[in-house]
Amino acid sequence: MGVRITSWNVNGIRNPFGYQPWREKRTFEAMFDILEADIIVMQETKIQRKDLQDDMVLVPGWDVYFSLPRHKKGYAGVAIYTRNSVCMPIKAEEGITGVLCPPNSSTKFRDLPPDQQIGGYPKPGQLTGLVDETTLDSEGRCVILEFPAFVLIGTYSPANRDESRDEFRLGYLDALDVRIRNLVAMGKRVVLTGDLNVIRASIDTANVIERLRKEGMTVEDFFSTPSRRLFNQLVFEGDVLGPRDENREKPVLWDLGRLFHPAREGMFTCWDTKKNTRPANFGSRIDYVLCSDDMKDWFSESNIQEGLMGSDHCPVFATLKDIVTINGKEVHIKDIMNPPGVFKDGVRLRDWTVKDLLPLSAKLIPEFDRRRSIKDMFFKKPATSKSTPVPVSEPSSSISKSPVKAELSVGEQSGETPASHPESIASTPSPAKRPSNSLKRTPSGIASTSRPQKKTKATLTKKPSSKGQSSLRGFFKPKTTASQGNNSNTKDDPKSIGGLDGASDTKPPLELNNIDEAKEIPEPASPDQVFDPIENKESWSKLLGKRVLPRCDHGEECISLVTKKPGVNRGRSFFICPRPLGPSGEKEKGTQWRCGTFIWSSDWNGSQAG
Repeated sequence: MGVRITSWNVNGIRNPFGYQPWREKRTFEAMFDILEADIIVMQETKIQRKDLQDDMVLVPGWDVYFSLPRHKKGYAGVAIYTRNSVCMPIKAEEGITGVLCPPNSSTKFRDLPPDQQIGGYPKPGQLTGLVDETTLDSEGRCVILEFPAFVLIGTYSPANRDESRDEFRLGYLDALDVRIRNLVAMGKRVVLTGDLNVIRASIDTANVIERLRKEGMTVEDFFSTPSRRLFNQLVFEGDVLGPRDENREKPVLWDLGRLFHPAREGMFTCWDTKKNTRPANFGSRIDYVLCSDDMKDWFSESNIQEGLMGSDHCPVFATLKDIVTINGKEVHIKDIMNPPGVFKDGVRLRDWTVKDLLPLSAKLIPEFDRRRSIKDMFFKKPATSKSTPVPVSEPSSSISKSPVKAELSVGEQSGETPASHPESIASTPSPAKRPSNSLKRTPSGIASTSRPQKKTKATLTKKPSSKGQSSLRGFFKPKTTASQGNNSNTKDDPKSIGGLDGASDTKPPLELNNIDEAKEIPEPASPDQVFDPIENKESWSKLLGKRVLPRCDHGEECISLVTKKPGVNRGRSFFICPRPLGPSGEKEKGTQWRCGTFIWSSDWNGSQAG
C-alpha cells in the first residue's frame, strides 16, 4: 500500500470520540489506525493553545503541526499529523500568505533565506482583495508542509455565512489561488486538501435545481458567483462561463475525487446535522483532495468515507502509489516523502529522531518539548551498559547529578535528546528531590532561617480561613461566633468572595469575554418585563404532568424541538416527525422520510397527571 492522505473536518478535535468506532479506545493513535492514513489533515479543530493536551500532541509514532486562531478563540483551526515511519517533511509553515513568523522568531516566513522558504508567496499587486494579508492569516486556516516530492497545503476556507464575511472569504480564496499558481510556476508539485466550502458543480450538491428554482436563481447564476467561478478556474474540467479572468487563463489542479469517479452522484461530504439530512444523503461535496497536473498519475485511488461518523463532514482521501514515475524514471514514493538519506529504494536507512523535528512541530512547544509518552517510558528501557547504579551513601552533590545521568541514558535509548529544563527534571524519581533540599541547606546563613520562614508562611495562609473553607476538616466544623462577625462582612463584599476561590486571580479576562455571548450575567427583572403566557403554560405543563407525545402520520412518537429563529415564536417548543428529511430536502407525504406533522406544544392537550 502506498501513502494515504486523508482530510477531515472534525468539527472539534475531540468531537469524533463521542461516536463509534472512535469511542472504544478514545485515542488519536487508534483513530489514525482506523483511518489507515499516513498524513491526516484536520480542519475546525476549535481549540486554543491552552487546550492542547498530551494525547493530541505526543501521539506515539506521529508528528503534528497546528495553526490556531490568533483572536477568535476556539474557532476554525487546522492540524496536520504525519506518520514518522512513512514520511517526514523538510519544511513547515503556518498561513497562506507568508506574513506569519516561525516559533521563537520575528522574521516572517517569506523573509527567511531562500533555502529555508517554501516559496510561492503572493507578490505585490497579485492580491486584489481589500483584506490585508495579516488578517487573512489570523484565523488559523492553513498549514503548509513541503516534502521532497511535493508541497502539501492543508486548509479550511471560510464558509459563506452572511454578506459581512464575503470580502474575507473571497480574499482568502484569492490568496490561496495565487499561492498555488506561484508554486506551480516555480516547478513545484502541489497537493491541496481540506474543507474548501465551495460546491464545484451541480452533481456535487443535492437537488440543486429545485432549490434554486424556489429562490428564483438559475444554475448559471449560482455557479457564476465569485467563489465558485474562482474555484472552477483553478481546477481542470471546471465549468467557467464566459472568458477566464486575467492571470487565471489555465487550470493547475486536478480534482482527484472526480478524476476517479467522474459521474458518481450522491458523493457528498457534508450534511446539515440540525435537520438530520445525513441518513437520506441530502448534502454537498465541499471537501477535496486536489493535485497539480504533473503528479495526477501518482495516485491509485481517491474516495470518500461516508460511513465514518463523528462530524457533520466525512473523511476524504487519496492514495499515492508505491512507485511513481519522475522524468521517465521509477522512484519509490517513500524515497521522496522523506529527507535524503532516510529511505533508499523503499528501504529505511535510519530511524526517526527528535533531530528531525521542524520548528513548527507542536512537540517543540515548551509544554511538550523533550517529553516522552507514558508508553515509551514503559516499553523503551535504558541499556544496562550505559546506566550506572548510584550508592545511597554518596555525598549530596554526587547524588543530585546521578539521576540526570540515568535520564540521559533513557533518552539515548529512545532516540531522544536529553531533558534539561525543569519539566523533565520534575518527572525524575523521588531520590532526586532529597538532594535538592540538602543543597539548599549547605550555606550556613540560609540554613538557620529557611525552616522558620516556611512556618510563618504556613501560618499566614491559614489566617484568611475565616473567609472561606481552607481544608476538608473545616467543612464539618461549626463556625465560631467570632468568625460569624467576619463572615457577615465578607458576604456583602463580592470581591472578597471571588479572591478566596482564586477565580479572579487565575482566570484571565479573555476567558470571561469568550462566554459572554453564551452566559450573560442575570439582571434583576424590570417592572416593564413582559411574560409570555404561552411559554409559561408550556413550562408548567412540563413540571406538573407526564407528557403524552403526539404521533406523526407514521404512527411514531414525535420529537420536541425549540424555535431559535428570531421573532415572536422564539423560545417556543413544537413537535415534528422523528424521521430524517428525505432526498428532496423537504417534508414528504406517504414516504419513509419525515412527514409534515407540526404541532405547537401549547396547542397539544395530551398531558396527564403523573
